[in-house]
Parts: sequence; C-alpha cells; structure tokens
Amino acid sequence: MPDLMKAGLQRRTVLQAATVGAAGISPALRALVHAQGSDAPEKKEVKIGFIPLTDCASVVMASVLGIDQKYGVKIIPTKEASWAGVRDKLVNGELDCAHVLYGLVYGVHLGIGGPKKDMAVLMNLNNNGQAITLAKKLADKGAVNGAGLARLMASEKREYTFAQTFPTGTHAMWLYYWLAANGINPMKEAKVITVPPPQMVANMRVGNMDGFCVGEPWNHRAIMDGIGVTAATTQEIWKDHPEKVLGCTAEFADKYPNTARAVTAAILEAGRWIDASMANKSRMAETIAAKSYVNTSVDAINQRILGRYQNGMGKTWDDPDHMKFYNEGAVNFPYLSDGMWFLTQHKRWGLLKDHPDYLAVAKSINRIELYKQAATASKTPLPKGDLRSSKLIDGVVWDGTQPQRYADGFKIKA
Repeated sequence: MPDLMKAGLQRRTVLQAATVGAAGISPALRALVHAQGSDAPEKKEVKIGFIPLTDCASVVMASVLGIDQKYGVKIIPTKEASWAGVRDKLVNGELDCAHVLYGLVYGVHLGIGGPKKDMAVLMNLNNNGQAITLAKKLADKGAVNGAGLARLMASEKREYTFAQTFPTGTHAMWLYYWLAANGINPMKEAKVITVPPPQMVANMRVGNMDGFCVGEPWNHRAIMDGIGVTAATTQEIWKDHPEKVLGCTAEFADKYPNTARAVTAAILEAGRWIDASMANKSRMAETIAAKSYVNTSVDAINQRILGRYQNGMGKTWDDPDHMKFYNEGAVNFPYLSDGMWFLTQHKRWGLLKDHPDYLAVAKSINRIELYKQAATASKTPLPKGDLRSSKLIDGVVWDGTQPQRYADGFKIKA
C-alpha cells in the first residue's frame, strides 16, 4: 500500500474513532480492525456438525448464503448420523462446533451420558418445533393426547416403549416431563430407548415403539406416512423453550474466541434471515430438504416451519409458537436459567446423583460475554438479564432462582 494511501487510511481511522466515541466501534472501523487482523478469526474454516433436523437450518444457511464469509470464516456443515457421534467428534476434536442438544452439552460437562469434558454453549439456535408422536395403532384406541395415553396404559397393561434421541438431551426431557405431567412415570411405567432422529419413523413403522419425541421434520413425516399422530408439540410443554445450541468444547472457545464469536454472529444473522419472511422460510426448506442435509421431501419441512400444523387425525391449526430461529433476537441468548433447567431434570430423573452447583455450572458453560460480543457485531438485541421465567405444561413456574427446591419439588420422579 503506498504511503499516501496509508496516511489517508490512518487519518480516516482516527476521524471515525473520534466520531464514534462512547457509542462503540462503527461498522466501518470494525471492518478495518478486522481486516488488519487484531480481531480476525484464528481459524478460517470451521467444521460444524449437524443432525438431519429442521433446526440445523441457521447453521446450513449461514454457509449456503455466504454470511459466514462476511465475518471472516468459512462454515463447513458436516452431516452426522447420531447424537452420540456428534458428542464423540466434539470431544475428540474432529468437529469444531455442532448443532447439538442443549442437555447433551451439559451432560458431557458433568460426565453423564458419555465421557467428561469441559464444554461451552455459544448460543441458542432455536425455540420450539419438536413434538411427541404416538403410533397410529394407539391413537385408534383413544391415545390421541396425554390423558388418552394414560387411560390406555392403565386399561391395557403391557410394556409400552417410547423413544428419545439421547439420554441427557432435550427430547428425553420433553418426553419425560410430558409423561409425568399426565401421571405416567417414565422410569417405572414405561420402557425408554434411544434412537437417532432420522431412524424414528422407520422404527415406528416396524413396531419398535409406541411413541417418540424428536425434532421436525420426523413428526410430520410420520403423519405423511400414515404411521403416527402428533399427541403434543413441545411448545405446549414449554412455550419458547430452548432447544438446540451451538456447542463446542471449552478448549475450543478459549483457544479460538474470535472464531467462536464470528461463527455465532454469522449464525445469528442467518437465523434473522430465515425468520424475516415466508419466502425465506420456503427457500430454507428447499435448501435443507436436499440429500446432503435433511434428506426428505420439501413438504415434510415447509408446513410446520410456517406454523401450519396437522395432527394426523383431521385436526389442523396455525401455531404462532412454531419453530423460530431468531424472533427479534429473543431466541438466541444463552440464558443461565435455560441451562440450569436441564440440570434440574437430570437430577429429577436420576441421571445426576447429587445436586450440582447449578448456577456455577451454567456460568462456566454458557459463554454469555462471547455471545454479547457476537450480538453486538450482528446488531442482535440483548435481554435485560441472564435469567428468564416460564410456566410449563403442569403449571409450575421455572425462573432459575431456586433450582434445588425446584428439582426436588416434583411428585413424579426417578
């Protein structure tokens, strides 16, 4: 660069810094700082594992739309076969980050559900959009919802089998919470098995389970194939619940903070793009339906992503609480209370023998400062606090303030 240009560039930098003042770094200056390398991502290529589910969409679209390059990284989405596989590849470093179950990250950090390794949650990827599917043969006997299932299980005594996707994961916790809210103890009155999401429908088709909890599009796929019905959506269990997160090891987040921030900012922007319009959601559905991603038909994805639900028994409705990836930034903040909730359920169902230091664990895993930096870079609004309050399906309020009392307060537990 000629000296004259350098001088002009330096002068503009000083002027920009002076005009910004206390308001923070201007986008132009931020780009300049980034270009000069002081804030540049330490890794240019980032391998992010995903499972074939609709909620991998913001990771995929950040790559497909080239949003990642705007932040100086190249996201390489890597399709994985099971959550156990995602866990192992995160732990051994084959993957840098992953679209992953919230509770899986917490389980690995505490050494339950696999090897123990310090982990990090960079952001929440989505709210809502999972469901509990019951086999059509159960629905034909009146088990069309939780109450109907409880009646059937009481009148027709046999072993009932339900599937979730990972022992400490979100789907296991939604399934257990829903069964318990309907008076069924999942640990004592049912058999629970683990099945990877893409294999749920095939397993139900051959009679391996009476019901399952999984993410879309596999609940809608079961309806399209005539083998299952939607007994409950997870947003009925907890409106705007946390679901998948962008997870990595603590080692990765500590060693590559600029990379972690850049990837988070890119995925935030991709989530905003998805939620911005019906047209964007439709394009997203067409993209992720491809064989390299979810590998299903577009119509298995695009209905529920637009909030158009059917239960497989003639009922249709528009659900305002469908899967969201951004929702004006409300989706993505890694609330400490969200992480702590999974710990309370791990304790409730006997996965944890003793009460952990709930708040300390959440603070060590959820990288709130990194997230705030990424939110600023992507112009994502931030909430007022690190905890939030929610009322779940059984009427019990969770606000993160008394986790031990909350965990011990359930009548039905392991």
